[in-house]
Amino acid sequence: MKKALIYFVFLVLSQNLWAQEQSKTPMKASYAYFGFDPDIVTNYVTPTTEELGYVRVTMELMIMDKKYLDVVTHHEPLILDKIVAAFGRENAETIKSLTGREEIRLKILNQLRDTLKKETGQDIVKDVLFTKYLYH
Repeated sequence: MKKALIYFVFLVLSQNLWAQEQSKTPMKASYAYFGFDPDIVTNYVTPTTEELGYVRVTMELMIMDKKYLDVVTHHEPLILDKIVAAFGRENAETIKSLTGREEIRLKILNQLRDTLKKETGQDIVKDVLFTKYLYH
């Protein structure tokens, strides 16, 4: 009888320790990606008014959790508007340089985070990725 009681106590304590250890480990993020179809094509400011510059971008939004995909789909027109406006404010030098491309990416990321935070009250966008970036 004492052996059975000792085994039972040991079993309960080990399960309790295991449960405490599981609660300390952070949950794995279940990131999701949202792509725009078709590619985003918009104009940008050129040094001369004789030529019209354009950029064609394929973008993916890295979403904090796959449960937010419906929210992003719902707000897609607003998101696209912010992206097109961000490119439209840039000049040719910024569009065509690697450091400028990174600046634009970070501006878009911050603007989308702020906009979706205001609209939904939640942090939704983790990152913005350019998978294709063409300009003329």
